[in-house]
Amino acid sequence: MAVLALLWGSGFLWIKIALNGGLPPLHITVIRCALGAAVLLALARAAGQRLPRDRRTWGHLLVAAFLCNALPFFLFSVGEQTVDSGVAGVLNATTPLWSMGMGLALGTERDRRPVRLAGLLLGFVGVLLIFAPWQQSGLTSWGALLLLAAAMSYAVAFVYMARHLIGRENGPLALSAAQLVAATGLTTFALPAGPAAPVDATLTAVVAVAALGVLGTGVTFHLNSRLIAEEGPTAAATVGYLLPVVSVLLGAVVLGEQLSVRVVTGLAVVLVGVGLTRGRKPGGPAGRAGAAAPRRAGSTAG
Repeated sequence: MAVLALLWGSGFLWIKIALNGGLPPLHITVIRCALGAAVLLALARAAGQRLPRDRRTWGHLLVAAFLCNALPFFLFSVGEQTVDSGVAGVLNATTPLWSMGMGLALGTERDRRPVRLAGLLLGFVGVLLIFAPWQQSGLTSWGALLLLAAAMSYAVAFVYMARHLIGRENGPLALSAAQLVAATGLTTFALPAGPAAPVDATLTAVVAVAALGVLGTGVTFHLNSRLIAEEGPTAAATVGYLLPVVSVLLGAVVLGEQLSVRVVTGLAVVLVGVGLTRGRKPGGPAGRAGAAAPRRAGSTAG
């Protein structure tokens, strides 16, 4: 769990280092998807899992790749040009709140107990506290809003994937590898519309984006799948709570980022709210080990 939380939570740090080293957001996104896909393709091959072959599945994978990989990966890279990596990790933690909110709006969320609704409201109070639009020192900026949009994109993707991809006959490694292959194609097609290939990127930036793709995207999915299989979904959910904490600590220690008391308090309020929304009825699906499907590769933080 500690290794997984460290690798997953470090994604925001790697993005910031790559940006500081001269790599544009779009190039970071393409390389991240390509390296993550390469890792998962190798793991899927080793596990004897084959990529899907039917057009219907690939059509759903293209939508999921856009919503859960290409778009949020790009938005996080653009947002971190003006926002600290620790704050990016904090805003990423709002994804479960958006997921529940969308479920309530679409009528797919049936568990409407007061404690969960209170958690949703509390979580958004935490988001408001983080942004603090009533203060000049607040985080209301285009960069922060893009980071929030990335978290919302993850939430939309999870709803879509739950309907169209969860439960397929293909193994989880193969599906996730195919999804990142699709994301690599989508982002590569966007390259002509972006800036020219960087010629002055530092070696540190190259190492950072390599770590982001291999460790922060490919390896983390494999470790998360193993954690769910060996320890159950509760352990995997616990890692999710550690991600913003890890991103804040790494940003402070490695990059010297400073967070105000208001932002830290907002993070605490968001995590408490998320914890309340994740509560399930006794004996419900989340209460039985192994009931949760492994998260897709694209759901890796940042």
